[in-house]
Amino acid sequence: MTHTLLPTTVVGSYPQPDWLVDRDVLAKNLVPRVRMKQMWRIPEEVLEQAQDDATLIAIRDMERAGLDIITDGEVRRESYSNRFALALDGVDVDNPARTMGRAGKETLVPRVIGRIRRNRPVEVRDVEFLVANTDRKTKITLPGPFTLSQQASDEHYRDEEAMAMDYAAAVNAEAKDLKAAGVDVIQFDEPWMQARPEAAARFGVKALNRALEGLTGETVVHVCFGYAAVVKDKPSGYSFLPQLADCKAGTISIEAAQPKLDLAVLGDLPGKRIMLGVIDLGSAEVETPETVAARIRAGLKRLPAGRLVVAPDCGMKYLPRARAFGKLRAMAEGAAIVRRELEG
Repeated sequence: MTHTLLPTTVVGSYPQPDWLVDRDVLAKNLVPRVRMKQMWRIPEEVLEQAQDDATLIAIRDMERAGLDIITDGEVRRESYSNRFALALDGVDVDNPARTMGRAGKETLVPRVIGRIRRNRPVEVRDVEFLVANTDRKTKITLPGPFTLSQQASDEHYRDEEAMAMDYAAAVNAEAKDLKAAGVDVIQFDEPWMQARPEAAARFGVKALNRALEGLTGETVVHVCFGYAAVVKDKPSGYSFLPQLADCKAGTISIEAAQPKLDLAVLGDLPGKRIMLGVIDLGSAEVETPETVAARIRAGLKRLPAGRLVVAPDCGMKYLPRARAFGKLRAMAEGAAIVRRELEG
């Protein structure tokens, strides 16, 4: 992913400042699929300026923590997916439908009432701002096409695979523009492949490969069990993982720390780099660098160092900022310990 041995990064998100978002509102509406304007504390006419300032804070925190690959912290987003999902043609954002969410609770989702098309760049300015404000490697995230198809109510296609393939075309067009804007790494978030493995087995990898079509440079696919703030008791194994050996992405991102994943599963992904989750986001305790180093060493028993990237389990959006920073600093220091061992 970068020339640094055991490079460190975040999965995507970093905590938004309390002066920017109302955390009480956010806590009651975890991972919104539709707009949630009420979570922003800042008036709309100056919101973008405030989001820029908060993004700078996220970038500087990641740099101070010692990370090698920096994101924008997803500070401008109400959730990891809705910023992109709601910008597409064919989506009714004003009259949502109700469906069962990943955590088994009823949730509001956008209604697809026409053909899904991307009519404009959505995250290009986010990339331009990120690249202009750090001299380190950069990464941006996009929701994957399978996950997008599972977070919407299909009232047009009546064929979830056809809808997913149009989402894939939209994601692909966006990703190409993001690469042209100068980002080093693009990550596609596909948590719903784990949540709905039967549908993922039918068309998930096909849609993902369409989203990856023609992309140059470094690409990642992130699969997880869900935010620790949402999913408290995580399974110890993935229901959909070996199938990703057939995807075009060079790196697969998995969570391993909180679920205590049996790392033997890494053998199911020959040839792929692995972005290994070594930070438990469900624990209030800030790991020590040595704890992180031990988790990295466990990964090295399965993979050579050149195929391992170090990250938290999942996004850090719902953590207190001080805890998130402490965990990232411990992660960077733990990676440095193992790096010295390997280079010594």
